[in-house]
Amino acid sequence: MKDLSKNFNIRVTPHSKQNKVVESDGVLRVYTTVAPENGHANSAVIELLSEYLNVPKSRIKILRGLTGRDKVVTVD
Repeated sequence: MKDLSKNFNIRVTPHSKQNKVVESDGVLRVYTTVAPENGHANSAVIELLSEYLNVPKSRIKILRGLTGRDKVVTVD
């Protein structure tokens, strides 16, 4: 069976004026209005990526960078 998972390097900007995802130089930049407290920003990032990539939220996982701005996420 072929592995269809894909890893993305992302850079998160919390406390942004608007929620959006922008692709720049091979890195997805995710801007969220949510504060980085208690994992709320990570949840918002997963939701924004889900909409941007048109995949269910359950297929997106943060592999590295749970507490930092630079993250590696995977889409199964």
